[in-house]
Amino acid sequence: MTHIQDDIKLAYIIAISIMMLFVVFIVLIVVLYNKRQLFFIQQQQLKEAEHQNQLLQKELEKQKSIEQERERISHDMHDDLGAGISALKLQAEFLKQKAENDDLQNDLDELLKTSEEMNLSMREMLWSLNSGNDTVGSFIDYAIQYADNFLKKTKIKLWSESEDIISDTPISTELRRNMFLCLKESLNNAYKHSQSNQLKLSFIQKDNEFMMKVSDNGIGIHHEKTEGNGLRNMKRRMQEQNGECQILSEGSGTEVLFRILL
Repeated sequence: MTHIQDDIKLAYIIAISIMMLFVVFIVLIVVLYNKRQLFFIQQQQLKEAEHQNQLLQKELEKQKSIEQERERISHDMHDDLGAGISALKLQAEFLKQKAENDDLQNDLDELLKTSEEMNLSMREMLWSLNSGNDTVGSFIDYAIQYADNFLKKTKIKLWSESEDIISDTPISTELRRNMFLCLKESLNNAYKHSQSNQLKLSFIQKDNEFMMKVSDNGIGIHHEKTEGNGLRNMKRRMQEQNGECQILSEGSGTEVLFRILL
């Protein structure tokens, strides 16, 4: 009887040992499988990272190529077109000194005016093409300079202010150009329609939000009048940049607010 009990105990021990070995084998298989899957996932991630790195490298090369082309165009415009406009202006001034006919002098005055406008437009394009100007600080400096030059021959006195501006904040070339065109339109509207004698240009930055305000002390906008092409164009430009343009005119004065996320 004792011999039989010993045999049963031995059988139990052997069965338990076999089960434990089986469990250990299963656990080992699972661990090895997980390691293999982890290794496979890591390899896929490395391949994806390498692919993304290659795409980034290509994009950087593309951006560098675009910047080089912009600089080439900028230099060509400055050297060729700029020199041509300057030569045309000098020639017109020389002819005006010699001209005795009043009609001819008036025509030459128009030619000089046109050449000056062309020269100004060229400088604006050169500024727009220069990738070194793709910062908020550069945009504000040029905007104030342009507004000052635009208004200095008028009765409108310019004031400017900046609030919490981080000058080296990047701004895309396209956004910078559209903001500048909106500024030009706002200044032109104030000069033509506001009958104001003061204009304030404000720039405000809050985290990644950038605002530009053009405020005058003129007669305001009559709400019953149909919105002109200039106002519609400013709103369209800002909407295309995922921004907004608000026209505020209560009583006297008008404020044009441009708001964008950088």
